[in-house]
Order: sequence, then structure tokens, then C-alpha cells
Amino acid sequence: MSALFAASPCLVGCSQLDQWLTDHAAHRTFRVRADWVVQGTQFVNMGFRKINRFTPIFYTHPEKGDLIIQANAIDGVAAYEKSSGREIWRKSIVNGVESSAKLVGDRLFVGANDGYFYCLSAKDGEVIWSFASHIENLAEPLIVEGLVIFLSGANTVYALDEGTGKQVWLYARQDAQSLSVRGGSRPAYHDGSIFLGFSDGALVALVAKTGTVKWEKQLNRNKRFRDLDSNPLIDGEFLYVAGFDDRLYALRTLTGDLVWKSERGGYGSPMIAKDRIFYATTSETFDCLDRTNGQLIWSFPIKEGIATSSQIYKGLIVFGESQGQLQFLDLETGKKVASFDPGRGLLSPPAVDEKSGHVFFISGEANVYSVSAVWDHFTLIPYLH
Repeated sequence: MSALFAASPCLVGCSQLDQWLTDHAAHRTFRVRADWVVQGTQFVNMGFRKINRFTPIFYTHPEKGDLIIQANAIDGVAAYEKSSGREIWRKSIVNGVESSAKLVGDRLFVGANDGYFYCLSAKDGEVIWSFASHIENLAEPLIVEGLVIFLSGANTVYALDEGTGKQVWLYARQDAQSLSVRGGSRPAYHDGSIFLGFSDGALVALVAKTGTVKWEKQLNRNKRFRDLDSNPLIDGEFLYVAGFDDRLYALRTLTGDLVWKSERGGYGSPMIAKDRIFYATTSETFDCLDRTNGQLIWSFPIKEGIATSSQIYKGLIVFGESQGQLQFLDLETGKKVASFDPGRGLLSPPAVDEKSGHVFFISGEANVYSVSAVWDHFTLIPYLH
């Protein structure tokens, strides 16, 4: 009887509530503010600014709880309490770490600027093993089939035993180019093969276990910068990779045959969401394309520097500008929703934690940020606003 009594007024009341929710949905505000910020270097940097490109890594310590691990390109890598920014441990490395790292269990695999590749304990930063590459290591590693595979600054791919750091194989290319973009390609893995780009504009597929060449394609033939430094992205039978000052390419994963190419070159990692692909161009834009044919859907202008690789966060796409701000755009339309200015930009791809509503990154000044990024929720009772 009470159910019948309650149903009648809802015919009017629910309709009014739906209309009120519709009218007020557009008035929600996305608020971004710094929760904490700490100096990422051990000492104040009085020299030249370095390129901080390390993406923060989330790690749950068995005793100290949730941490973020963040490296800088000046003097090393450190772990911080996720909620407060309190430093838990620090590993000093001469000339720091520029590339991003890979966490597997309690072990952190990272290439450094001192000519070594390290396997560190994520619990305390102690060295488990190290491998001498004798040159800066500027690319994020891939861990697959018991191997640690990474590209060194000398256009050489190393495959090391994951447990011991002993060399299993290497693959080297010569590059006669006098100009090259600073950076390197993280290998992508698919069905026993790895794929990565080189500074001579070639994309190469190698057998993961042996380093044997399966195929190679010369994509970027520009006279200025030929680098294929973006991280290849594999989506089943298709592979996407961007050339600096060139194009974004869609290729057949099995053969390397071209499917389509865009009008603009790219930097960093492309990202796929539904039927779209997103990437930071080297033409002062951040673009969204139809992944099936490469047609432009929307483009957001970058006024200061170039954009970082991106992340999806609460229906938004998040990326940084190397000389500007942390940007939050509507995923569907590319319209700006909010931004955050850390001062002098960021080239570190952000790390997002949707559960806590936070975004983490290191700025161009080597300051580590925890940024709260949330929608303001309106109450269902207007007088409680």
C-alpha cells in the first residue's frame, strides 16, 4: 500500500528532479589544485636546466604503504609517501635519470645518464644489479620473456637477463645523421616480437628472444630530423608510431606495410581510446584522429613548447606542455576544461590515480607535484549549496 502511495507523486517529482539535474549539470566545475610539492633533487640545481621526462610510478611498500617513485635528470631517483610527499628513500646517480622506468614486483628497472642500466629495489633504492652501456640511456625499458630490453643513446638495443643483468643479445644500427632529437623509443611487444624506432628514421621488428631482424621499414626520410623516438603502440593487427618532424604512421603489425599516415609528426607515446588515437604533435598541437583512417577529429593548439604523452582521467585527456601548463581537455571535443601551471612547464608524462582523484608529475624545475583534480558535485537539495 505504501509503495502505491509513493509512486503517484514521483510522476511529477521525478520529472522535475530530472530537469533540475539536466539544468545544473553544465554548472559543475573541475577544480585543480596542488596538494603537495617537493623539491625532486637532493640539492638545489644551480646549473643548466635538464630534461625531466620520468613518469611517476606507483608502488605499494610492504611496510610504508602507498608510494610514488620519481627520478630527476640531475642527481638520481627517490620514493615519496603518496599522501604527503615525505621522502622515504633516495638513490643518488651522477647526472640523474631522464627516461622513464619499469616496475616489476619490488624491482625497478631504469636506464641512467651515467652510462649504466640499473635494477633497483623499490623498497629502499639499493642496487640489485647494474649493466654498463657506456653511454646515456634515454629510453624506457621493456620487460618481457625474462628479458630487460632497452635502447641506449648509441642506437644499440640491449637484451639483458632480468634476474642477473647479464647480456643476452644486442642489435646496433649506424646513423650518419649529424642532428638527432634527444630521446629514445621504448620497445613494444607482440606475439614474440619487439618493435622500436631509431634515430635514422627506421622502424625495426626483432625476435624478442634472439634479436634477429624480422623486418624493417624506412619511414622518416626528412633531411633535418629523422628520429622515430615515439613509443610504438600496438593494437592487434595495427601498429602506430610517430616520426619527429614527420608523420604519425599506421602499419600492419605482421609486415610493416603502411595503412595510413597523418599530416603531422609526433613526440612521445600515442594513445588509443575507443575509435580514436591521440598524440602530441611536433607542430604545436595535440591531435585526435580517427584510428581507422587517420582523419583529424579535433586539434588543440599548444602555445608554449610541445605536449607530453597523455593519460585518460575521468572522461578527460591529460597532458603537459614543455613550456606551459598541465592541461585537462574534454575527451570527445578537445575543449579545455581546466589547467594547472607549475611554472616553466613539464615534459614528464603525468601519472593519474582516478581512485584518489590525483595527478602526479615532475616539473621542468624538477619539483614533484601531487595535484588534486576533481569535479565539484552539486547537492540534490539546492539550499544546501
